[in-house]
Amino acid sequence: MADPLTLAAIAAPRRPLPWLALASAALLALVLGWGLAPWLFTATDPLRGVPLQALQPPSAAHWFGTDHLGRDILARTIHGSATSLQATGLAVLVALLGGAPIGLLAGFFGGRLDAVLMRAVDVLMAIPSLLLSMAIVTVLGFGTVEIAVAVGLSAVAAFARLARGEALRWRHAVFVEAGLAAGVGIPATILRHVLPHAAGPVLALAALEFGSAVLAVSSLSFLGFGAPPPQPEWGLLIAEGRNYLAVAWWYTTLPGLVVLLVVLAANQLARHAQDRGQDRGGPR
Repeated sequence: MADPLTLAAIAAPRRPLPWLALASAALLALVLGWGLAPWLFTATDPLRGVPLQALQPPSAAHWFGTDHLGRDILARTIHGSATSLQATGLAVLVALLGGAPIGLLAGFFGGRLDAVLMRAVDVLMAIPSLLLSMAIVTVLGFGTVEIAVAVGLSAVAAFARLARGEALRWRHAVFVEAGLAAGVGIPATILRHVLPHAAGPVLALAALEFGSAVLAVSSLSFLGFGAPPPQPEWGLLIAEGRNYLAVAWWYTTLPGLVVLLVVLAANQLARHAQDRGQDRGGPR
C-alpha cells in the first residue's frame, strides 16, 4: 500500500511554476501593448489588401500569412486586439459592478432580500452563459459594446454568489458588530469593513473571468454579433478563415492560437496570484 503522505502529495493541487507565471505575464503585456499601440508592432495597414498576394502562407514578409484579400493576418490580429481587449475589459467591469453589490446586499441584510436576490441569481445561473449572452445581445443589438455588455451581464451571477458568501463570512465578525453597536451606519459599515475584506476574492474572480470573457467575446464575434467587416476583431478573423481551412490553414489557426494563449495566460496568472495570496494568509 502506498504511503499516505505520498498519496496526499499526489492529490494536492500543484502550484503554478514561477517561470510559467512570468511567461504568462510577458504574453499578456505583449498583447496589451498590441491593443494600446499597435503601430509600434506593425507598420502594415490591416485594411489594405494586395489581391496578388492572397492566401500566402506564413513567411518572413507575412508571419501569419495573408487572407483571401491579400491582407496581412498578423497586422489584423494586432490591430484587432484593441477591439477585443476593450470589449473584454468592459465585460468584466459590467459583471463586477453588477454582481458584487447584489451579493454584498444579499449577504449583509439576509432575510427576504437575500431570498429574492439569490433566486434571481439562480435563474441566471441556470441558463448557459453563451445562450444568455446571445439572448441579451439580440435585444441590445449587434456591435462590440453590445456583446461586451451581454457577456458581462451573463457573468453577474458568479460575482453575486461569491460576494454574498464573503458578506456572510464577515457580517457577524466582531469588529462589524462592534461598529454597528457603536452607531456606525450600515452603508459606512459595508464600505469600510465588509467591502475591503470581500474585495480580494472578488478581484481574484475578476482576473479569472478575464480569460473566460476573452473566449466569450470572441465566440460572439465569430457568430456575427460583433463588429462588422472589415474591422479586425479576433473572433471575426477566425470566422472569415473557416471557409478556407482546406487551402489556408493559417488563416484561422494562427489568430485562434493567439486567443487560446491569451486565455491560458490570463487563467495561469490569476491562479498564481490567488495562490500567492493564500500563502500570505489571504482568503482561502
